[in-house]
Amino acid sequence: MEHQKIDIKNIPVHVEVHKPESAKAAAYNPRDRIYVRAVKGLHQAIRRYMGFVFMGLFMLLPWLTFDGHQAILLNITEQKFNIFGLTLWPQDFTILAWIFIIAAYALFFITAFYGRVWCGYLCPQSVWTFIFIWFEEKIQGTRNQRMKLDADPWSASKFLKKAATHFCWLAFSLLTALIFVGYFTPVDKLFIEFFTFQSGFWAVVTVLFFTLCTYGNAGWMREIMCTHICPYARFQSAMFDKDTFTVTYDEKRGENRGPRSRKDKDYKEKGLGDCIDCNLCVQVCPTGIDIRNGLQYECINCGACIDACDDTMTKMGYPTGLISYTTEHSLNGKPTRILRPKLVGYLFILIAVCAAFAWTLYSRVPLEMNIIRDRGALYRETNDGLVENTYTLSISNKSQHSAVFNLSVNNVPGLRWIGPEQVTLLGGETTSVPVSLALDPDSTDAHSLEMTFTVQQQGDTGVQLQQSTTFFLGH
Repeated sequence: MEHQKIDIKNIPVHVEVHKPESAKAAAYNPRDRIYVRAVKGLHQAIRRYMGFVFMGLFMLLPWLTFDGHQAILLNITEQKFNIFGLTLWPQDFTILAWIFIIAAYALFFITAFYGRVWCGYLCPQSVWTFIFIWFEEKIQGTRNQRMKLDADPWSASKFLKKAATHFCWLAFSLLTALIFVGYFTPVDKLFIEFFTFQSGFWAVVTVLFFTLCTYGNAGWMREIMCTHICPYARFQSAMFDKDTFTVTYDEKRGENRGPRSRKDKDYKEKGLGDCIDCNLCVQVCPTGIDIRNGLQYECINCGACIDACDDTMTKMGYPTGLISYTTEHSLNGKPTRILRPKLVGYLFILIAVCAAFAWTLYSRVPLEMNIIRDRGALYRETNDGLVENTYTLSISNKSQHSAVFNLSVNNVPGLRWIGPEQVTLLGGETTSVPVSLALDPDSTDAHSLEMTFTVQQQGDTGVQLQQSTTFFLGH
């Protein structure tokens, strides 16, 4: 068979090599600083008042006393959380779990109904950021003055203003850190030892760590925490729908944008909308977005742009509400459904977990008992011919007060109790009580008996705990 040759053609291929950009061109450009403009209005007044209330609670709660001790003390070292008259131990983890679940579903419910108002009004990151901005305004001046100050060359005046600002930031951050750490250690002792240089190593490290965190987050990172680090900003859209109230710009009414004088009443004939393109909504935004571009995940629903726009509309003689808390359905002329499956579902789950939390608190017994059998032998025979079982009762008083507890076992004919029948425990104390039970083996044909130990507090408290165990006879 004759082989046929295949002609091969050389096809020139041009490979274009893309050289990387120069280091200067590829360098990372840090974000432009956001100079937040001060604004007054209904929503900002609500935000400030709510911030004052919750900031006051944060600052004052560690200093409150209840029944002779710090009202709220989350002592991680001793694994004991005192919350007024309630003491929680590691065994009470379900109560803490219910608290976190309630907080989560409350957040989901509020977000589905009114957007990210938690972020704009009560989130610690936002509250502390607005406080730091307030320091800037008082020391460096208004937005335009701060921009001019940063653009000016360094001088003694600029240095003093910058130094005073950062000093106030650091001082407030230190106060915040001391108060926060005061929730986990006696706060009065912490303040005295810290400022008299008597604090331990870990106390100093912890306070300085949270000081730097507060200073960095509220002073430097600010909106970066909301837009790049906080996970809530990313998954919030999963809880939004067309009936969620969010800060929204009415595009149909506002467009086309354009400046005009207050006396110009024929602006609509020129094709202009109500938006005069003053950009105040952008200047007052703490995350630096333009709400007129539509819903953006950076928006924290603080309402600052609403107050700024309403003020402008009032000055122009236009109706307010060009930017407002509204829904997508409302903007499209459709009715807003308040009661909808998603919102009702969140509310139902929230009520259910609140009920479970209340029942857990109500049924909680401030007492714990563990029965430990003798590991050496299940039973042994005494010189009197009785069968004896030995136990160790580990009893914990989970209340904040000392109490006397009576120990007993269910009534079995002929059963002998060998050991203490009463024990006194301080608040939070745990003790081990050795107990032996003896029984005549001829009194029953059973190989084993179910025994129930009872620990009952003396008095009218009604605190009682029972636990079952097995008594072996060895037949």
